[in-house]
Amino acid sequence: VQLQACGGGLVQAGGSLRLSCAASERTLSSYVMGWFRQAPGKEREFVGYISWSGDTTRYSDSVKGRFTISRNNAKNTVSLQMHSLQPEDTAVYYCAAARGLRIGSRDYDYWGQGTQVTVSS
Repeated sequence: VQLQACGGGLVQAGGSLRLSCAASERTLSSYVMGWFRQAPGKEREFVGYISWSGDTTRYSDSVKGRFTISRNNAKNTVSLQMHSLQPEDTAVYYCAAARGLRIGSRDYDYWGQGTQVTVSS
């Protein structure tokens, strides 16, 4: 499965961005889809995931209440809606696919190329 993330950019603190992730194959519904982020000099960090049908989501404490993950299996896309962005949200954001409900990056089998999100203060 090839994943392509897009939608990153520069936004002021308090602003919003929506990231999208498109899959190359019509098998996205077979995977739990996760979002991770990695800031310079830091390890890759779990942001959240959404289950196969979309009925279950989980978020890290740092983004809970501000970020929302959704998916459209018919269109093979997953989205990450981000609100109330803060400078500490600045990172490269990655979408990834896993077989189960996992928060560890090692459990994800397929990764998108990443998209940069920069939040200015």
